[in-house]
Amino acid sequence: MRKQLLPALTLLAVLPALAGLSACGKEGTPPPKGPQPGALPSYEVRTAAPITGSPTLDAARARGHLVVGAKEDQPYLGQKNPATGEYSGFDIEIARMVGAYLGFGPDRIEFRTIASANRETALQNGQVDYYVGTYTINENRKKLVGFAGPYFIAGQALMVRKNETKINGPQDLAGRKVCSAAGSTPYQRIQANYPKAELVGYDTYSACVDNLISNQVDAVTTDNAILQGYVAKVPDELKMVGEPFSTEPYGIGVPKNDTVLRMAINDALQLNMDNGNWKKAYDATLGLSGVPAPQPPAIDRYK
Repeated sequence: MRKQLLPALTLLAVLPALAGLSACGKEGTPPPKGPQPGALPSYEVRTAAPITGSPTLDAARARGHLVVGAKEDQPYLGQKNPATGEYSGFDIEIARMVGAYLGFGPDRIEFRTIASANRETALQNGQVDYYVGTYTINENRKKLVGFAGPYFIAGQALMVRKNETKINGPQDLAGRKVCSAAGSTPYQRIQANYPKAELVGYDTYSACVDNLISNQVDAVTTDNAILQGYVAKVPDELKMVGEPFSTEPYGIGVPKNDTVLRMAINDALQLNMDNGNWKKAYDATLGLSGVPAPQPPAIDRYK
């Protein structure tokens, strides 16, 4: 009989908190994985003449801080520590390096968790100034919001239980329950290209992971960068299968008509790619999952 498992959602919430405990466990206990503050780059806050012509930045200056949309349940990408409320991960570092270029230090950035299905609405309604959270750039979304970047290229993949042998790629999903975040690009791709799969949607991927470990779904699909973080947290229970079957350029979402902000963020990304901060941020966060840093992608400065 299969052992009783702690639900993934609870497990993934507990792990960051454990990282704060002193090394008082039994001898030989491996140190907890997680972004190590000493390894993170520091970002010089830009104090030159402020960027002008951006209504979003004008509002942020009047408010006194930036509000940045993010994810809170994606290991090594965007994760919120339930004990401290602090956010960490590669996407969070991208948001911070951009904020510094815009003139806002880390103490003047408020992160706000926004579900995948609500990203466009949050940008359109001014709930966030920009959004950094595994946000794939595509033409349909460009009709609603603007995108800076890309700052990373991922690909859609599949994650299954460690003992699964019959699912080795999307061609094996017919009649199987497949979970993804409602409104996400991976959800839409399964819906369109693999209609025989039984698609299940939740607001968060951590809910999908919970259901996968408890045998309520057969696979979880999203970008490989997200899945590699979950597998690294519970490698005895989960694995990735097959090859990526899409190209997912991650961008920073901004209000659609704020071209000044979009171009300034592009400049910020390029600067940090060139000066080595991008790679340092990756190595200290997503790199902990065991996948080496790729080359930074070319930025698309579309008009």
